[in-house]
Amino acid sequence: MNRETFTNLVKDWRVVLVLLLVVGSLVGIYLAPPNPEKGIEGNLQFGLDLEGGSWLQMEFQSVVVAFSTDGSAGDLMEDLRTDLETEVIRIDENHLEIRKGVTQTDLEPIFAQSGASIVTYQKGVSAFTADEVKRILSEKVNALGMQDARINLLTPTGSEFPQYVRIELAGVDMATAQEIVGQQGLFEIRVQTTGNETEHVLYGDQITSVGVPQRDPDGRWGVGFSFTETGAEAFREAAIESGAVDNPDAHHLVMILDNETVYSAPLAGNLVSELRSGPVRSLSASTGTGDAGLEDAMTLQIHLRAGALPVQVDIVGSGSVPAALGEQFKMTVAIAGLLALLTVAVVVYYRYREPSIVIPMVAINLAEIIILLGIARFIIQLDLATIAGLIAVVGTGIDQLVIITDEVLHEGRVPSPNLYMKRYGRALGIIAVAAATVFIAMLPLALMDLSTLRGFAIITILGVLIGILVTRPAYGKIIMAILSK
Repeated sequence: MNRETFTNLVKDWRVVLVLLLVVGSLVGIYLAPPNPEKGIEGNLQFGLDLEGGSWLQMEFQSVVVAFSTDGSAGDLMEDLRTDLETEVIRIDENHLEIRKGVTQTDLEPIFAQSGASIVTYQKGVSAFTADEVKRILSEKVNALGMQDARINLLTPTGSEFPQYVRIELAGVDMATAQEIVGQQGLFEIRVQTTGNETEHVLYGDQITSVGVPQRDPDGRWGVGFSFTETGAEAFREAAIESGAVDNPDAHHLVMILDNETVYSAPLAGNLVSELRSGPVRSLSASTGTGDAGLEDAMTLQIHLRAGALPVQVDIVGSGSVPAALGEQFKMTVAIAGLLALLTVAVVVYYRYREPSIVIPMVAINLAEIIILLGIARFIIQLDLATIAGLIAVVGTGIDQLVIITDEVLHEGRVPSPNLYMKRYGRALGIIAVAAATVFIAMLPLALMDLSTLRGFAIITILGVLIGILVTRPAYGKIIMAILSK
């Protein structure tokens, strides 16, 4: 290719677009933000398979009951709340969500005394509660700095209600995973009344804002938070009625997180004075000194900001992938990807026996992978399934480039420009139909949270779109310019 042909080729908007996307992808992977210590991996986000980490599967302690009654559904719900001491939600006309792990045998007497009967009994939660659980868990995970943790709701066969939630946290050890997402995160403030007895004041849903962990002059870590107006009034009334304002040393303020006391101390002198004159909107929970106090403060901050799960959860399964094994997987998939690219190059060379065809094919294929990684870096973690998708994109991409090359060549040479464009258009039509088929086939997998192949589907769809919209048009221009010489 002479200089004039090369210059005209580089000026073509299709080729310029590919070059800009490749450069932009490399910048996104390695220089945004700049971190020379990240090495060849750059800013790519790796999943549990390749980074190491933990996974938890938790069961909702809740049941959904279909019922029939000749009386009032409201009276039935009130009886259930009183007898079970839990929250009861009406899903629709005939279904109740009882937010407690209770057997059908224990429920039947309560229904009977209310003039109702149980039609169906299933463990799990309603769709609304499941979505709320997923949102809260996502907020807690985001507080850990995780970009794409996997949170999947699992519904057993034969049931219509989610019973389990599975969460995968790359780069997070098991202890942290259990502490942050393996608990309900229910925060409660109580006040000591007589002896060791305490009385409920309010729950964490009365908290409007949460500060960052800070250390006081004595070296104790703590987290500040603010109440709603209703919460502030309830706190003041409880402090006065319990005697905590008149005799703070005998009536400690107790803060509990998931049934564990995180703070217990008398009201401070300045807080007592403020409570006598009016409601107090801001408090602080002290968690201790040193690194342990800081970790406890950070955990408390996460739970207060995200809120408690609407139902209690129990861990029914867990596992972890050691970081060393994840590094081994990274090396294995990197070698597999390189071998795939080299194998494709050898096969294409064997078919055409012409370097001027092989080099553009491999270069365009490599550019497609770089662009794909540059986009994936912002939207998805790379795990074994997504790596399989990348390798599949290499193969299907070369297939489509071979279709273009075979269509435009006529008895071993490039035809006239008009005939070339006609053949090139026909090749793109074939590729577009094949790409549409792949897109339609992969779309359900990409939209299903339950599918472990979601990453594979997303990468495949992105590869198809990048190929049709960007790299195939550029290759058509490049191969025409090279072969015409």
